[in-house]
Amino acid sequence: MEKEKYYITTAIAYTSAKPHIGNTYEIVLADAIARYKRQMGYDVFFQTGTDEHGQKIEEKAKEAGVSPQEYVDKIAAEIKRIWDLMNTSYDKFVRTTDKEHEKKVQKIFRKLYNQGDIYKGVYEGWYCTPCESFFTESQLKEGKCPDCGREVKKAKEEAYFFRMSKYQKRLEEYIESHPHFIEPISRKNEMVNNFLKPGLQDLCVSRTSFKWGVPVDFDPKHIIYVWIDALTNYITFIGYDPEGSTEQFKKLWPANLHLIGKDILRFHTIYWPILLMALDLPLPEQIFGHPWLLMSNDKMSKSKGNVIYADDLVEYFGVDAVRYYLLHEIPFSSDGNITYELLIERINGDLANVLGNLVQRTISMAKKYFNKKVEYKGRKEDLDDELITQINNLRDKIDEKMKTLEVAESISVIFEVLRASNKYIDETTPWILAKEENKKERLETVLYHLLESIRVCAIKLEPFLPSTSQEILRQLNTEDKTEQLNLNNKYELNDPEVLFARIDKETFLA
Repeated sequence: MEKEKYYITTAIAYTSAKPHIGNTYEIVLADAIARYKRQMGYDVFFQTGTDEHGQKIEEKAKEAGVSPQEYVDKIAAEIKRIWDLMNTSYDKFVRTTDKEHEKKVQKIFRKLYNQGDIYKGVYEGWYCTPCESFFTESQLKEGKCPDCGREVKKAKEEAYFFRMSKYQKRLEEYIESHPHFIEPISRKNEMVNNFLKPGLQDLCVSRTSFKWGVPVDFDPKHIIYVWIDALTNYITFIGYDPEGSTEQFKKLWPANLHLIGKDILRFHTIYWPILLMALDLPLPEQIFGHPWLLMSNDKMSKSKGNVIYADDLVEYFGVDAVRYYLLHEIPFSSDGNITYELLIERINGDLANVLGNLVQRTISMAKKYFNKKVEYKGRKEDLDDELITQINNLRDKIDEKMKTLEVAESISVIFEVLRASNKYIDETTPWILAKEENKKERLETVLYHLLESIRVCAIKLEPFLPSTSQEILRQLNTEDKTEQLNLNNKYELNDPEVLFARIDKETFLA
């Protein structure tokens, strides 16, 4: 039977500078969802990459004394290095300076022009270079960019425009009839009330004041504006072509999920769907605007100097500890916060104490009492029922949470079972059972339940903490992937090893 496809994308990272931990959160979140879907039997295609054109990059390259291509090559390599460091399982890493992509962008622009959706005019308004966005006088906040708060420049230039207003009603009706198209609901309401209902202005889609971008092939002094160039990555790299698309495109499109930061939601939930409507393509199933990761409750910004980088954190704490923090500490729809203190507390409390301690204690007891060989002896008592029920319900509980992308909650459900397993050790007192010869089979049954709990939790942890999951299963020396209690395993365990070492917070922060 053919697997059901699942196409997931992230926003493509802008190659103006090295990504900080807030940027990295998105790729780790997408990776957890992609890995989970693979585990559930989907044929997953996970695409990410870099957005490499624009005035800002032209300026940065000039400051650095290199060509724009050299500049983006260096930053794109750095972004890919960090995505790989975080153990993300993307299927395709795209770059918008790819020549095939550029040709397709030109074809898309020409198609929209030929069908009357793009026309030539003159743009006059305010421009924010960091955001690559134009604003009207009324959209400015205290005379500054409404998105980033920086200075804006008066701009007047010949430009091509896209007829957004032509598709406004159709988009409103679509959002109304597809309640899960934009999630979470707070973001949907914001888009509809703040941007759609007041009325859409036609969108400026070309520039003449810089050169670093894809030229309009029939009017080469114009550069195709970043949004058409960047947003179309979701279709061009899987085989879309206005002159005839590939089988891969027909299989994968529409995307099941676009995962993006809430700050670029407008472009993905208004500009992008309208662009797709104009191309007569189906809209993605869902666009999820994830929250931000704040640094000491403040938005990370390189200009403020309050930035933490993923590779620095990994050097101190390891990949899975950083993944755990990102995935578990940022709620479904509200901003999360990161500080070294909070990170250390989580590593010590959850990863070292709850998870690491359970695995080490259980395997150590199996080694001490049964020379690392444990099988089910059938000496079950009523006391065991609660833990067994939790183990057997784990898959369904996680599935329920992941259907609505509640990743943090899914991890919490696994840790509930791990905590219950630690409690089960205290309640069954294996060290006391070990003193009585006639309780040997009961002791082995208790340890078997614990090993099974650890095994099932390790399997379900794989999307979130892939290396840790692998290491636990290695220590258990098992390849059994059954996601419920299996009474037929015969464990021959490896020696226990520390999964997460406790960190002395005072020493670290000194």
